[in-house]
Amino acid sequence: MANVNFTHALKRFYPKLEPFSTTCENVSELIALLDDKYPGLRNYIVDEQGQLRKHVNIFIQQKLIKDRINLQDPIQPDDEIYIMQALSGG
Repeated sequence: MANVNFTHALKRFYPKLEPFSTTCENVSELIALLDDKYPGLRNYIVDEQGQLRKHVNIFIQQKLIKDRINLQDPIQPDDEIYIMQALSGG
């Protein structure tokens, strides 16, 4: 099963986030599962059109996902997934 991890910045808003394993086939399914486990998290990760928000990044096997619009990047059973809040500043 794929392993899902979160950065500490996300835990500030969702303190009960814990790493877990999943059999989701793509990022879209993963986000739906996350919202079931942690109600409201979906709205933090994606915007009103269902696209990944600019301040959020998802990495699969240390590579940034390519499909930020439809979230159809595949997830393999042995993947490591990291969901993180992107930091910006000046």
